Amino acid sequence: MIALNAGTPSAEGTVADAYLRLLAERGIDCLFANAGTDFAPLIEGYARAGEGVATPRPVLVPHENVAVAMAMGYWLLSRRMQAVMVHVSVGTANAICGLINAARAHVPILMTAGRTPLNETGLEGHRNLLIHWTQEMYDQSAMLREFVKWDYELRNPEQMEIVVDRAIAMAQAAPAGPVYLTLPREVIATRLESPPATLPAGRRAPPAPPGPDPRAIEQAAEMLAGAKNPVLITTSAGMESAALAPLAELCERYAVPLVHHAARCMSLPTNHPMHAGFDPVPWMREADLVLVVDSVVPWIPGTIRPKADAKVIHVGADPLHGGIPTRGFECDLGITSVASLALEALLEALARRGGPGAGVEARRAAIVKRREERLTKVRADLEPMRTQSPIRTQWLTHCVSEACDERTTIIREAPAFSYPHFHADREHAYYATGAASGLGWGLGAAIGAKMAAPDRTIVLTTGDGSYMFGVPVAAHYTAMEQDAPFLTVIMNNRRWNEVGVATRLMYPNGLAVSEKREALTHFDRRLELAKVVECVGGHGEQVTDPAKLPEAIARALRIVREERRQAVLDVVCA
Repeated sequence: MIALNAGTPSAEGTVADAYLRLLAERGIDCLFANAGTDFAPLIEGYARAGEGVATPRPVLVPHENVAVAMAMGYWLLSRRMQAVMVHVSVGTANAICGLINAARAHVPILMTAGRTPLNETGLEGHRNLLIHWTQEMYDQSAMLREFVKWDYELRNPEQMEIVVDRAIAMAQAAPAGPVYLTLPREVIATRLESPPATLPAGRRAPPAPPGPDPRAIEQAAEMLAGAKNPVLITTSAGMESAALAPLAELCERYAVPLVHHAARCMSLPTNHPMHAGFDPVPWMREADLVLVVDSVVPWIPGTIRPKADAKVIHVGADPLHGGIPTRGFECDLGITSVASLALEALLEALARRGGPGAGVEARRAAIVKRREERLTKVRADLEPMRTQSPIRTQWLTHCVSEACDERTTIIREAPAFSYPHFHADREHAYYATGAASGLGWGLGAAIGAKMAAPDRTIVLTTGDGSYMFGVPVAAHYTAMEQDAPFLTVIMNNRRWNEVGVATRLMYPNGLAVSEKREALTHFDRRLELAKVVECVGGHGEQVTDPAKLPEAIARALRIVREERRQAVLDVVCA
């Protein structure tokens, strides 16, 4: 047995016992887990913890991708990093799709996995099952190393606290992202004569977020002050709560239209007069300055590029987005900084120059006019869709949006969700974190979000293919067990629509375009997705009549809120 420094009085325990207590001390609320034979010391640790001993809430999740997505959703609503644990190599393999999403969306996760026992005999926790030989890998972490910020294997009890603290700090350092720690069974089964003493929480805190270079800010202020037609493009600036106020102030004070391109969150309320929609193309045609804030793909180069004489500024904790192998967007000035600090500094620099200059009010009036024209067209286009069958996705988006109140969060995994037809006027109103299009993340994210904010209503919009990718039986079971009911709205076009779109874009005059059912893209119409949720006592309903859609959504929301049951609406769409 190994004697470490004395801590609080306790019976003899193991590294696993100390590990669970340390996670709780470091602010980990939940351990989302799909257990395997490597979990035995942790399961025993939970049994030994007893009353009054703080440990992360153990959450059984019957699929690894769902567990990772739950950690993502929990972070979105709480901004508290969580832990996931999976079974050795095979569990890690199942979790990789979710980890890729978390990495690209910069969501911090303490991703952990068991490690096949190292020893064949002699130590507590040694190999004693056939599977312990066939599951071992030479380098288990190699599977996911490209998508985590740090990986390590816990090698002895003495380093446990240092390793865990480093993992947590690395994950939360900007730009945030998942880390990976493997836990060999013999190590966490090691007996301790007394609990280890730990440093107080915060003594190994992550570094402060990066702030902007003052000279770069002055240059950016000069470029913005001299611009006649600036435009701000962002994907995820609003993920940082502190960025919301300075972003709105910059747009309002200096009449800068903001485009949410491929929005992952709400960065500016859709009812703000400077909200310029979701398509950068019409604004970039005339922009002489493009300010990109936290956007890996601010425009599609094959569709639009900045004017030859336009200046382009990129702002972000990693403005080059170094995790992307190829990325060639124009950049005249790059500012390494989290959005909030850069925007605050930019506002101060502009104020020193005298504030808004000549032409700002005229530009403001022009932007407001264009906004009203755009919204008028959106409303006009929507009117005939109220009765069109099959149901149009624009009408579905509008109906979902209208049914949501100030305590509702929309999680978007459906590509067909129509940005122009929804409104999000406050923080936490909307999220879309499937940044790498690893399908199926929405169901788990909805559960995690509900667990983090039990008083909020969570509405997931997903496609039929994404719903199947989300392992719905595992997800609905977990939501039932955790008392985390939410509404799932399936935009069911009975096909892999994005695959068909990609084919038509690449071969607009090809043979596949002329076929009614292109190969590898269509689902059988007999598929009844609404029935899956019934296996956990949830409400499932298929909707085909556009006129009945609003009442179906209202009915489903009542079931979720009042009866605390999950609900799934399978909406057959055009």
